[in-house]
Amino acid sequence: MALSALWYLRRLSRMGPREVGGRVGDAVRRRRWRSALPDCPRVTGARFTAVLPPGTIEAVPPDAAKRLVAEADRLMAGHAEFFGVVRDDLVDPDWWYDPKTGRRAPWGYAFGLPYRDEEAVGDIKQIWEPSRHQYLTVLAAAYALTGDDRYAERVAAHLRSWWAANAPLRGVHWISGIELGIRLLSWVWIRRLLDGWPGAAALFEDNPVALNQIWHHQRWLAAFPSRGSSANNHVVAEAAGQSAAACAFGWFPASARWRADALRSLERNLRSNTFRSGLNRELATEYHGLVLELGLAAVAEADAAGVPVPASVRLVLLRMTDALAAVVDGRLRPPRQGDADDGHGLVVDGAGTDRWASLLATGDAVFGRLGWWPTVTGTDVRTPLLTALVRPYAKDGSAPAVTRPAHRQDHFADAGMTILRGPTESGATESGAAESGAAESGRTESGPAEIWCRCDGGPHGFLSIAAHAHADALSVEVRHDGVDVLADPGTYCYHGQPKWRQYFRSTLGHNTLQLDGGDQSVSGGPFLWTRHARSRVLVADTSGTGVARWCAEHAGYPGSVHRRRVELSAVARELRVVDEVRGPRRAVRLAFHLGPAITADLTGNRALLTWTRDGEERSAVLDLPGELRWRAHRGESDPPLGWYSPGFGRKVPATTLIGSGFADGAARPAEFAAVLRFSD
Repeated sequence: MALSALWYLRRLSRMGPREVGGRVGDAVRRRRWRSALPDCPRVTGARFTAVLPPGTIEAVPPDAAKRLVAEADRLMAGHAEFFGVVRDDLVDPDWWYDPKTGRRAPWGYAFGLPYRDEEAVGDIKQIWEPSRHQYLTVLAAAYALTGDDRYAERVAAHLRSWWAANAPLRGVHWISGIELGIRLLSWVWIRRLLDGWPGAAALFEDNPVALNQIWHHQRWLAAFPSRGSSANNHVVAEAAGQSAAACAFGWFPASARWRADALRSLERNLRSNTFRSGLNRELATEYHGLVLELGLAAVAEADAAGVPVPASVRLVLLRMTDALAAVVDGRLRPPRQGDADDGHGLVVDGAGTDRWASLLATGDAVFGRLGWWPTVTGTDVRTPLLTALVRPYAKDGSAPAVTRPAHRQDHFADAGMTILRGPTESGATESGAAESGAAESGRTESGPAEIWCRCDGGPHGFLSIAAHAHADALSVEVRHDGVDVLADPGTYCYHGQPKWRQYFRSTLGHNTLQLDGGDQSVSGGPFLWTRHARSRVLVADTSGTGVARWCAEHAGYPGSVHRRRVELSAVARELRVVDEVRGPRRAVRLAFHLGPAITADLTGNRALLTWTRDGEERSAVLDLPGELRWRAHRGESDPPLGWYSPGFGRKVPATTLIGSGFADGAARPAEFAAVLRFSD
């Protein structure tokens, strides 16, 4: 989808003078670079010294190693899946081909290519993802674990193929800084993991083609940082990749300057992208994970090179880790909030490895777990590899003293996120008794399954464009023993499918209330919001007195105020959601999106919900507001309704219950009450 002149005007309106000036400078530089591509400085005597300490590979748990090798063998056979598209061409990949649309991206000067136009280029995410070379880090890790030269030789062949096909500044792989940053981080780890292979030096430091690519990647990142209203997770990826490469591949005259500038950028942007509570300001959970992974990887490279890291970098990563430990449910699943595109900072694990458990395991090794943290029983490859390089927080002399939460935090005032849970009497939800297997199963030691409810009363998103935000003010997300009951439907897509992009980020696409058929916030494009709904939390009582309460409101619909109250009774196993609308008579639609595992039998305004968890039949009753007319929708496409996206590029049918009617809150608030009762 080509962007219109109107989009550019809207986008310009969200920039400040400093950002406009910076982007004008970028445009001038891009024109100059088109005709003046410098040569990489001559490098002599380069050596790679940022190797893993002895014994690191032996510390990898056997089951994690087994998963990794199985994944590597699938890749060796040419099989992979990217965003729901299964590929069998990875023995000899076409780096510009999109298997989803069958299109091949055009050749040309990178900054002149219409990469957002799927008709001209194909699905750019499908083209970019393999070229992050994170599947090659898996193959390189398989070599490190097994010593089998086949893996190393495949990695070398693919890198040489990519370098030959993607000359500096030519083609779509030189357009986006986040792609260059993550690719550099992958190359650093590939070189490290291949260190025992006889051909490693000839592939990297003794290879003029590799040196040219590494130098041009870093030159690009130094020249074109994401700025202003775009300084979100992208700028963190750029800084992390640049600092990692400048530490591990510090072979160039500019390496020291690149390293220092990148670490300053990392420090500044980690702070600006993170609330003081530790949650990511984009209010998109997967980007919390991505930024945390990138930050840890950057610190690992600096520590391995003996380069001082600004003290606040470790402090922010510590807070992010504690925040993640606080918001996950009993099955270690975090909220499904905002955009999610399955992006990772460093991949060295096989299929079946739990990303969030892996991050918490790494956080335990680097920062030390607190007594209220959930128990992590899974294993991974990344934690022993990464933490072999990172200096533990307690042993880092530059790390500032910090008071960490004595108890699990359930209300994050700056982010507007509140987690209601029940029951609260066991360690699975509050005390250090979480050391038992109760947290792993999602059940408390006394029996009842955990009810987990996320309430959203925070800012619409981050920066003036809120690129990865959804119009989800006052939405709730409810799980029972880790199963999505009232689900956040997810993201599904970014480019090329505008009606689906609009639906998955819309107000109707979330468990909240819509007025007059519109969104609470106004969209100006697929990554642009021109008016943001403002929410405020009025009550957040998670004190564990038997009933947890939350109340918030927003005025995203001019002339009206939507207020929502949520109460969770752990004893009654009941969640009550009450919506109030103040203002003139308006059409209203209230949505409850059920998870894909839930079967719903709707009769009038009562829905019987059933599902299976670990072979056990579970059920609940959802009593819906009788003032509205209720219909069940599932897997509808025109317009989209009744879908759940388990991952980027994938969607499955799921039941959505929609109540339609009117709200006349001119004289007194119109009220709609729903009650969800669980059978256990």
